[in-house]
Amino acid sequence: MKYIRQFTIILAVSFLGEILHALIPLPIPASVYGLVLMLAALCTGMIRLSHVEETADFLIEIMPVMFIPAAVGLLDSWSSLRPVWIPIILITLITTIIVMAVTGRVTQRMIRLSHASKEEDTKN
Repeated sequence: MKYIRQFTIILAVSFLGEILHALIPLPIPASVYGLVLMLAALCTGMIRLSHVEETADFLIEIMPVMFIPAAVGLLDSWSSLRPVWIPIILITLITTIIVMAVTGRVTQRMIRLSHASKEEDTKN
């Protein structure tokens, strides 16, 4: 019963994201609205992490399976992709490296700020 309740909460937040997507005329996917709503609900305490944690972990574990239809779609459209596959691979590699570098830098900065604030707290 716990998992059904957790899944219902996640679906409700996703549905609210769909509603926002229909109401707000911005080119933002409904899933992004849902993620922002979930983040806001978790940060404000409207939803506790324990209310969705196990089901969210399960959904993250099965996420790779969700990419299989997209991969099959790419294979199905190989004739269209054949002339441009080298630029696509290069762009994918370059952007992946950039995202990894930026994520690493941001994470390092946040860890340093966290350590600095902990040191200030111990001094006071």
